[in-house]
Amino acid sequence: MSTDGSATDSKPAVLFLCVENAGRSQMALGFFTHYAGEKAIGWSGGSAPAAAINPVAVEAMAELGIDISGEFPKPWTDEVVRSADAVITMGCGDACPFYPGKRYEDWKVTDPKGGGIEHVRGIRDEIEQRVLGLLDELGVPPERPITRA
Repeated sequence: MSTDGSATDSKPAVLFLCVENAGRSQMALGFFTHYAGEKAIGWSGGSAPAAAINPVAVEAMAELGIDISGEFPKPWTDEVVRSADAVITMGCGDACPFYPGKRYEDWKVTDPKGGGIEHVRGIRDEIEQRVLGLLDELGVPPERPITRA
């Protein structure tokens, strides 16, 4: 990204937002990064970031070989929002930023907060399918398939 916030190459850039940036948006970013590889750029953020990432979300992603344990909840910034080609929101409502001319999608995905592993697996799998659909719409073929046991 350049210093003025504009993209420096033609790779699509996607920002995933939720309230705490501790579950849904982190899982979405994990799938996006895994599947897109170097062909796209992904970020995540929250309107009211939590103190730590949801450990059950980390566990659910680890089951598929995706390590999000090194991530941490962070706020979104104007620079990142302006640089994104697409902004995907998940439950942050009016607290999420809106800039005219950006592609916005609101994914109605259940918040995994407080849920056990079975509950979070269902959310994880729904997010995976949405990310794969988004990559298809962006013209980014998925890399590195996930092998399920």
